[in-house]
Amino acid sequence: MDEMYLLNVEGVKKKILHGGRGELPQFKDGSKLTFHFQTLKDDFEHTVIDDSRQAGIPMEIIVGKLFKIEVWETLLTSMRIGEVAEFWCDAIHTGMYALVSKGMRRIAEGKDPLEGQKHRCGMGNMFDYHSTGYADLDELQRAPQPLIFIMELFKVDDPSSYKRDTWAMNKEEKLSAVPVLHSEGNRLVLLKRYQEAAAKYQEAVICLRNIQAKEKPWAEDWLSLEKLITPLVLNYCQCQLELGEYYEVLEHTTDLLQKNKENVKAYFKRAKAHAAVWNEKEAREDFLRVAQLDPSLAAAVKKELRLLGETMREKRCRSQGCQLHLCPAAS
Repeated sequence: MDEMYLLNVEGVKKKILHGGRGELPQFKDGSKLTFHFQTLKDDFEHTVIDDSRQAGIPMEIIVGKLFKIEVWETLLTSMRIGEVAEFWCDAIHTGMYALVSKGMRRIAEGKDPLEGQKHRCGMGNMFDYHSTGYADLDELQRAPQPLIFIMELFKVDDPSSYKRDTWAMNKEEKLSAVPVLHSEGNRLVLLKRYQEAAAKYQEAVICLRNIQAKEKPWAEDWLSLEKLITPLVLNYCQCQLELGEYYEVLEHTTDLLQKNKENVKAYFKRAKAHAAVWNEKEAREDFLRVAQLDPSLAAAVKKELRLLGETMREKRCRSQGCQLHLCPAAS
């Protein structure tokens, strides 16, 4: 089809190459759009810059999440399922394409798209570096120009029909997801499925950390979020103890204790991790701190100290090559 349409956006033209089916979908905030795309230069040869089909993986964006090339959402939400369309976009819409393409190429190559970046935002990186690592993209970065996007829209998923990734959720959705993830983690612990439970607790922590990152450290809202995060981290650490990931427990509990030096559960779990890796002095100090902070746990601490002593005697006997039942240290 040769008919050209001007969208109600400055600097955009659309040509339908293959008609889609049905009515125009309802593009709600949070809808996931799955599509293939091809990017071409607006030159005589229509030089191909990128082609998602060559990578073999369709592209996905979430409506309302401000994809770096904002005009893409405009283009896709003008399409029907199964439609193939060609869009000409003026340079006012394509200035960020080089950086976005760089990230997509690195992902296709199995590399970290953010590796080496000094700034969080794409614009900061554009000014900080002279090269993207790809000659054709460097050319686009030096001289933004009109581009042609050929897109095929496969699927529009309603926000409620798929599992939303944490990054795609807004603040309210993240806060609503946390108790659900917490409960699911607890259920999996009862089933002794510690790896799966740890993943649920970790996802909940990520939700809250993402919200907390936008608050002023140690301000009231920041502290409120920290109170929600702490029990999730402790549950995560308990799973890691069960899985034998003792050094990870040491890292997370130490971080908690730097923020709250009276966290009894953090001391207890850190003591268990120290004991498991034969850090006798550190384990004893943490266990004794538990008893000091919460005298009701004195009996539990006494039991743990007895087990620690037995473990260390056995270790010394093994290192000396003696039989445990003949070793004087074991008597």
